[in-house]
Amino acid sequence: MSHKVYLPADAGMIEYIGAVRGFTAELEKRKGSAPRVFVQTFGCQQNEADSERLAGTAVAMGYLLTDDPQFADLIIVNTCAVREHAEKRTLSIIGQYKHIKEKNPDLVIAVCGCMVGQAHRRDELKMRYPYVDITFPPGTIQIFPKMLAERLAGGRRSFAVPEECPEIVEEIPVHRESSYRAWVSVMYGCNNFCTYCIVPYVRGRERSRRPEAIEKEVLELIKSGARDITLLGQNVNSYGKNSEFDCSFAELLDRLACLEGDFKLHFMTSHPKDATRELIDVIAKRDKVAKQLHLPLQSGSDRILSAMNRHYTLEQYMGKLDYFREKLPDASVTSDIIVGFPGETEEDFEATLEALRRARYDRIFSFIYSPRKGTPAAEMDGQIPDDVKNERFSRLVALQNEISLEKNQALLGKALRVLCDGVSKNDPDMLEGRTEQDKIVIFKGDAAMTGQFVEIVVTRVETFNLYGEIKK
Repeated sequence: MSHKVYLPADAGMIEYIGAVRGFTAELEKRKGSAPRVFVQTFGCQQNEADSERLAGTAVAMGYLLTDDPQFADLIIVNTCAVREHAEKRTLSIIGQYKHIKEKNPDLVIAVCGCMVGQAHRRDELKMRYPYVDITFPPGTIQIFPKMLAERLAGGRRSFAVPEECPEIVEEIPVHRESSYRAWVSVMYGCNNFCTYCIVPYVRGRERSRRPEAIEKEVLELIKSGARDITLLGQNVNSYGKNSEFDCSFAELLDRLACLEGDFKLHFMTSHPKDATRELIDVIAKRDKVAKQLHLPLQSGSDRILSAMNRHYTLEQYMGKLDYFREKLPDASVTSDIIVGFPGETEEDFEATLEALRRARYDRIFSFIYSPRKGTPAAEMDGQIPDDVKNERFSRLVALQNEISLEKNQALLGKALRVLCDGVSKNDPDMLEGRTEQDKIVIFKGDAAMTGQFVEIVVTRVETFNLYGEIKK
């Protein structure tokens, strides 16, 4: 479904969008049909948001969207670098596009995102994947039209390198996948340098968008029917720091929550060291802020937290979580946990299990530690054997599943407000949606409810899903 496209403020970008439109018009004349673009996304919500802008930019340049790469004249692969497995899978898929290019010499293949922010992956694509035409790192979507125009004009393959602090360009064209759920990036980059994480090296230092630009985008979304809006940043809690304007994330959230309309605001990801009481107070005070908090713990061991460079202790973390629960006793809390960080002992892991029992998260996103080339943790002594990591991971998941089920059982018989996402992915006879606490609810109803809020009474629960009936 196509939504409104906004032209960028950057004059140079507009110029190159126009140049590419000349090439796509010529291609359409020659082939008898409009050229098509296929956008493939790996990774986090920030990548999802970036891909919507890449798709919007491609549409502005004269391409039609396709969900089949076989029909594409432009393939854009937006990559992730969080885990080695994700990179290898991405490279395998890119390798398959060689055969499409052999059949269609007009095809241009562009690779962007975090993976190509790493020099060794960029060099690998240059040397071993000669059918890849251009690469550009995160935060540089504005240079994409220029690179594409030059390639279509017969220029050489090009491989852009990351900038230390890439410029923020507002109002880049956007094609949103959903008319009622939306991502809004409020900042880019990260200054934290957790020792396991590649993100600061590939996404650059923190840069915050001006609050008035964010408010303008959110207002447009509300007017167009958005009901669920997620504010994005590698660490949203540090929004506004080291900026020329004076606005904290709590102040931004409060400002947006005062806008008129029927919508809910979510945000991610929060770093515990920057999660303030002021922010928690805003969540509690404003009805339009979802009563849910994602607060990554990563480990329950202070020794491991220090080795991870997380800048908080377990007790400091729990103090913030206790305050959140005091202010919002019925809210949901989710977290991230890493198992098998270098040097993790059985005692350290048991501390993590105890932290789960104490925190009683509604859900966790758990990961087996994967070394990332270029990060300090990859060079640390005490790398944990795979069999130990896998065994610990199984115990972690088993414990959290027990807790998640218990938390869901407390919702039996309760009426929940659910934003309907349409037909269930697992059962074509049912609908599914999410509560503001980000719980999946499956129920019977009319697909015309998609994008609407519905009151559902919970009649059955599982570890990950709730089941219910429309309230009469």
